[in-house]
Amino acid sequence: MPHIHVSAFKRMPLPAASGNCRFDFIATNVEYDDEHLVATSVEGKPFFLLVKETPQGSLLKSDKITRPSATYFAQEGLRTYAELSASEVKHSNVPDRPKNPHLASDSALKRIEELAEQFPEAEEIRIEVGFGSGRHLLHQAKANPGILFIGLEIHKASIEQVLKQVNIQQLENVLLLDYDARLFMEFVPSNTVGRIYVHFPVPWDKKPHRRVISHAFINEAIRVLKRGGRLELRTDSENYFQYAWETFISLQKVKLEIFKNQEIAVTSKYEDRWRRMEKNIYDVTMICDEESAPLDLEGDFTFPDRAVDMEKFTSHNMATQRFEGGFLHFERLYRIEESDRLMYRIAMGSFDRPEHLYLIAGSSGAAYFPAPPVRSRTNLEAHARLCELIYG
Repeated sequence: MPHIHVSAFKRMPLPAASGNCRFDFIATNVEYDDEHLVATSVEGKPFFLLVKETPQGSLLKSDKITRPSATYFAQEGLRTYAELSASEVKHSNVPDRPKNPHLASDSALKRIEELAEQFPEAEEIRIEVGFGSGRHLLHQAKANPGILFIGLEIHKASIEQVLKQVNIQQLENVLLLDYDARLFMEFVPSNTVGRIYVHFPVPWDKKPHRRVISHAFINEAIRVLKRGGRLELRTDSENYFQYAWETFISLQKVKLEIFKNQEIAVTSKYEDRWRRMEKNIYDVTMICDEESAPLDLEGDFTFPDRAVDMEKFTSHNMATQRFEGGFLHFERLYRIEESDRLMYRIAMGSFDRPEHLYLIAGSSGAAYFPAPPVRSRTNLEAHARLCELIYG
């Protein structure tokens, strides 16, 4: 992760801007005043820089929750803040070089909010969960120019490398998302997807609740797949294969294909290595044999247009409210400097796959940062509970 060590954290008058960077405010943890968040925007992409002060100096890095997918944006924000604040840099791993020309366009890299509000339309859509090096995703997109491929990945270095290849190969039928596939599936329109690829997911043998394949995921897959559409799991883990088989077969009605060591058109570098080790590869494919009802998600993430009761707002620090299927937790409270505003870091939504973001409140009302939650059933319920708690 890019970071800069400075002799001391130096504030500067905000808002401030330089080149394609803008800094709007600083928020300080109310319990630990050595932790700060700097609201940053690079090329219009908002995120926080995280500052940790110590007696030996201060560490500046990108906030884990809000950091953008391409490393360049965090690097540019860190470098520019250090320069504008005239900080004394003791150590930095941020390269002083221009943006990679193959990342000059990031039109293929979408924010989850864009797809949640307006899902793309195409004659056929295919989804790949955890595309890794992108070898399979890029091969399929190049071989099928009339099909729209949506790739999901949470490893930012992989996203950046695949984005470069999308630009180099001039592929116009690929969209990339830095997002949890389990949440993503909840707002994909029904009966729109031809195939869902889940190739070599992390086995999570010690934390099976984190596995992509689950009853909830399979049910969402059945809903989003067209009749005849396919959910394809490919794994080298015998434990995952056994778990997936048991999960699929427990459904009331299901059509499955099972293969062992099946040859496919393109393999990942890891699969090549496992084959050289004579390791078995398992495929479980579910074929959708039904048509689902249209997706119905009512509600939005707006707040009342009035001031927040700040005494009530601060009373929820570290509190958790549970409801059927989900929860709302106020993790950490910040004071936004030079203003009457406060900010919470919150977790909300499903117990198995919560969403983390920030909530800013003051005399002008409340707003999420950097963007509202994704439109899902549990997030909408959590938002309704949140409004009740801070407004009454």
